[in-house]
Amino acid sequence: MEDLIQVRRDPPSSPIAVITINRPKSLNSLTRSMIVSLARIIRHLDSDPTVSVLILTGAGDRSFCSGVDLTSAEEVFKGDVKDPLTDPVRQIEVCKKPVIGAINGYAITAGFEIALACDILVAGKDAKFIDTHAKFGIFPSWGLSQKLSRVIGPNRARQVSLTASPVSAETAEKWGLVNILVEKNNQVLEKAKEIAEQIVRNNQDLVLKYKSVINDGFKLDLGSALALEKERAHSYYDGMTKDQFAMMQKFIQGRSSKPKPKL
Repeated sequence: MEDLIQVRRDPPSSPIAVITINRPKSLNSLTRSMIVSLARIIRHLDSDPTVSVLILTGAGDRSFCSGVDLTSAEEVFKGDVKDPLTDPVRQIEVCKKPVIGAINGYAITAGFEIALACDILVAGKDAKFIDTHAKFGIFPSWGLSQKLSRVIGPNRARQVSLTASPVSAETAEKWGLVNILVEKNNQVLEKAKEIAEQIVRNNQDLVLKYKSVINDGFKLDLGSALALEKERAHSYYDGMTKDQFAMMQKFIQGRSSKPKPKL
């Protein structure tokens, strides 16, 4: 049987790993075994020193992930929900490396929660975000009730979740949920790869530290977050040698003459 969670690096030495939820005939809905496998794969890639960026997408061009397969709902919801090692959303949240969500269609409920855990979202204009927790009597446990309001505001989040109404990709971009919109779902992955390549061209040690300070600072009030940034900056520079400063200057001089990529 074909793997339901696939990992591809093209070429095999590429620092960009594409994870695909591969169950298109079921709109990429998740079984218990798929959930555990997805969490394991994210952990593995995060610990792989040859991988710099993860891209998460769904097979086909109709759905990113339509949530949990409700035919196996009891197995999923009464399983190891509290175990972070088998929780893919938690593994995305603690992943040190950037995770780009390539939203190529429906992102429904658990799929919506997986998308919210990503660092950057690229979506096709046909993509739709839907929270069906209230519709089907499922209590959220992967963060949708708390994260969505922090991204789009509490009033909009209440409307989305309590009505179970779909949010179009264009609206999601306007609300700040989606970073970049492309015309067609089959263009989403290529755009995500472009962004990943831009990240890969940068200083990877700083990329990891920058993601960390943004995420950790977001949990704090502004004053405490600014103090955190200052503390980590001092620690970073205090740990650098003269040779490292010289390499930094050489790198900056070499890059300053090159045209910058457009966002």
